[in-house]
Amino acid sequence: MSSSTTKLTLHEDWAVVILGSLIIILAIAGLLLPVPTFGWANSAALSDKVFSSANLSKIGVQFVFVLIIGGIGALITGKSVKNYALGFPLVYLITMVALVLAGSSQAKALNLEAVIFSLVLGLVISNFLKLPEWLKSSLSTELFVKIGLVLLGTSVIFSDILKAGSLGLIQALLVVTSVWYFAFWVCKKLKVDDEIAMIISSAVSICGVSAAIATAGAIKGDSKKLSYVISMVLITAIPMMIFMPIIAHYFKFSQAVTGAWLGGSIDTTGAVVASGSLVGEVALKISTIVKFSQNVLLGLAAFAISIYWTYTQHPAGSDPDKKPTLKVIWERFPKFVLGFIGASLLFSFFISPETGAHIKDSLKNLQGLWFALAFTSIGLETNFADLFSENSKKPLYAFLIAQTFNIFITLAIAFVLF
Repeated sequence: MSSSTTKLTLHEDWAVVILGSLIIILAIAGLLLPVPTFGWANSAALSDKVFSSANLSKIGVQFVFVLIIGGIGALITGKSVKNYALGFPLVYLITMVALVLAGSSQAKALNLEAVIFSLVLGLVISNFLKLPEWLKSSLSTELFVKIGLVLLGTSVIFSDILKAGSLGLIQALLVVTSVWYFAFWVCKKLKVDDEIAMIISSAVSICGVSAAIATAGAIKGDSKKLSYVISMVLITAIPMMIFMPIIAHYFKFSQAVTGAWLGGSIDTTGAVVASGSLVGEVALKISTIVKFSQNVLLGLAAFAISIYWTYTQHPAGSDPDKKPTLKVIWERFPKFVLGFIGASLLFSFFISPETGAHIKDSLKNLQGLWFALAFTSIGLETNFADLFSENSKKPLYAFLIAQTFNIFITLAIAFVLF
């Protein structure tokens, strides 16, 4: 009998479902982390609010909580807990710097989200400093991303969408379907590889960053390709946020049409809210509902994409004419989607609105934190040369063409429905 023992490890997706569920259960049970303050307009506010002892203690409590959750994730997925414990403080520190930068009044005026600063800071550090291999191996990008996606499900409340009636859902379905297929067709015409084509199509058609992350998880995509698509989404969201309300005002579009156009075209939720606010209360409401409607489709889209990917992509040496079995489909299915859908169903139908309102700020804060940590990790493991190489031109062209189509088809649908 062998004296060696076999280490039992979980697939990362199952680990994410467990950890995301644990965070939600703890919140429902009353363990609500205090939400740190990062907003500031001048040096005095930065010192008195952000760097106050009370706020720093909140940041410290948050650090311990996330360190423990991530450590459990490393343990049950078979990664080095020691390397994680050594590397995570650096990732957390960089992320805190990003949150402080994003909290400035100037950044908020431009609607620059924390994930942008997280990604940029990570890229700068990884490209100008030689990071040790143990640090790179300790990065838990996918774990962070997927925990954030599970928590995102708690904010996808079906009743909020139904309040706007069927028009928002109809537009979301029409836009997502038509734009996704057009974007994928363009990518294939330009001979963009299948992985990045899937990520681009979902990012443009559904809900930007979250859709790109979910799709990359569903197809086990390369984090460098994901980083490139996310960079395009974040960069294009800013001019769209600024100029689309101006165009709507110039052509005297109604607030309802403008809101539906903004909500269906702009890829990040923050930018949608900002642009809708520039137009008016009606535009803000409709743009938010349309964007929420598209967010609801995120889990279903990831499920469909994973099945499509399983049927069209075959392991090396396998028979391309042999279709995968249900067992293979289940094995490749991204289990974190179950966590996302489960969280959405839980908060839509089983958690009282009072309880949901009581814990939403804490969960929303943690969701944003996990995403920011993930973007810091993506930056730390990505090289500028990979983002701006010759091979990146075709995906960029495909993204811009698809985004242009998205703008026009969404406007047409908005005029018909609203």
